[in-house]
This record gives sequence, structure tokens and C-alpha cells, in this order.
Amino acid sequence: MYKGSCLCGAVEYQIDGELGPIVYCHCSRCRKATGSAFTAVSPVASSDFHIVKGGEYLRSYRSGSGFHRAFCGNCGSPIIGKRESLPETVRVRIGTLDTPSYAKVSSHIFVGSKAEWENIPDDAPQYQEHP
Repeated sequence: MYKGSCLCGAVEYQIDGELGPIVYCHCSRCRKATGSAFTAVSPVASSDFHIVKGGEYLRSYRSGSGFHRAFCGNCGSPIIGKRESLPETVRVRIGTLDTPSYAKVSSHIFVGSKAEWENIPDDAPQYQEHP
């Protein structure tokens, strides 16, 4: 089991299963959503992901591609992403985990559109788009 929360602590969640492979996405949408070079996500079964506190603080942004980004409406912390075409999976923002995870990044995706100033320092596989 894993637990996580937003920056201000208003939203707390629990994962009653395993984390999937940790992926760093370097696409321009993820950079804008995080204000950073990439987003770190792990797929989790939707049935294993539960908001245990502060569901009323969650807000969602739907992009034109049918992707929903859920975040804390109080502090702005991104919590999960979810595709309408894959309702059985959520992508948890790894930076919001409170429970330690010792997994390493499994791959980098959309490196073809990564920020020109970014240097990827590890040896995880890199894909120009989504593999």
C-alpha cells in the first residue's frame, strides 16, 4: 500500500496495489502542467486508487485529447492523470507519494519534444514519442 498527498495536505490518497513502471514524460503538455522539464508518473489500476481525504478540493482540467489532469484546487499540486480511452488506469504523479518507493525510472517518453535546455542524465531507455 502507498499513501500520498498534495503540498498543502488538503488532499490525501491511498493506493491499494502496486505501482506500475515509473515513466518520465517530456512532452510540452507535461512540461506546462508541471512547470518543470518532465512529469514523473506511474500507472495504477483505477480500482486501487482512492481519495481518502479532501475530495472536495480536487479539480480537473480536460485537454482536447480526452486527458484529465486532477490537481488540488487549494495548492495546485498535480495528483493524477487519466485518459478517457483508458478508464481502468490512472497515472499517479510520483512526486506526491508520501510512502517511499525505491523504483527507478523505467523510461523517458516524448524526448523528441523535450526542452532544449534539458539533459537526461540516466541510462533508462528513451523514446522519441510513446512506445
